[in-house]
Amino acid sequence: MKINKIAMIGAGSWGTALALLLARKGCPVALWDRDTDHIEQLRRERENKRYQPGHNFPEVLEVTGNLADAVKGAECVVMVVPSHGYREVYRQIIPFLQEGVLVVSAVKGIEIDSGMTMTGIMQAENPDQKTIHLGVLSGPSFAAEVAGGQPTAVTVAFADPQAAETVQHLFSTDYFRVYSSSDVIGLEISAAMKNVIAIAAGICDGLNYGLNTRAALITRGLAEITRMGVALGGEPQTFAGLGGLGDLVLTCTGNLSRNRTVGLKLGSGLTLEQALSEMKMVAEGVKTTQSCYKLAAKLKVEMPILEQVYQVLYQNKRCEDAVSELFQRDLRQEVEASAG
Repeated sequence: MKINKIAMIGAGSWGTALALLLARKGCPVALWDRDTDHIEQLRRERENKRYQPGHNFPEVLEVTGNLADAVKGAECVVMVVPSHGYREVYRQIIPFLQEGVLVVSAVKGIEIDSGMTMTGIMQAENPDQKTIHLGVLSGPSFAAEVAGGQPTAVTVAFADPQAAETVQHLFSTDYFRVYSSSDVIGLEISAAMKNVIAIAAGICDGLNYGLNTRAALITRGLAEITRMGVALGGEPQTFAGLGGLGDLVLTCTGNLSRNRTVGLKLGSGLTLEQALSEMKMVAEGVKTTQSCYKLAAKLKVEMPILEQVYQVLYQNKRCEDAVSELFQRDLRQEVEASAG
């Protein structure tokens, strides 16, 4: 399929970085956002000074506040809006989607009420059963580094191999390498859950625990992510790849991680409200902790790190007590299907 127009739905840090990536290749991109003041600033200054300062917009990058104008005629639509507003925005664009369109979710979260991933939401919100190819793009990729042209590797997954290959070639550049996969659910669960584990990693760093603690947390966090993903039909090897282990390591260790930053603030003694008040951008892991906690209970999947993060965020549990409880759990074998 030839891609003549891409609609980028969401002009935050990640949406802008991906729009810049594509526009620098010469691909026509329509960048949309619901914030009219933000859109006017982007249109006037041809730069996203709020989220990605220092990167001028190429001529082929169009800025619009009209959702219909952004989506009409686009062969590829990239969704980069927060997970809690995803369903609402997607409902609005459905009438303007053309048959056979490729819709890529670049959002890392799970809807709280339904427990659905973003592709699950899109499948449920397709009343006319249009032919829409749904996929996800994820991997270890801080937006600022992508916008700055730093070498980065990610994965794109679609059930349809041809759709995956089309999007793979669309996004690939000499500094942005894209691998393909058919495991959509595995990639989505990895993307969502790694933010929860990153909050836990930040808490440990905020408590001044060492590198041993962080390594243990990442490893056991990966075990929890894998258990949930496999329970939902994901392929085990996905969780050892870029969208699984790769993204988890980056988010748990990188100073640009918003979710790790929330954890750092909590570990240093701030309340959740205080921590979030100091944040300029959305930390998806805070809401994802709620949705994953509910989903784990529904699936009857044991996820002790997730449980402790939930109690810290929503039940005012002391961070020190949460870590202590994890280490006082019953001893067991490491490699066991039900182990935690």
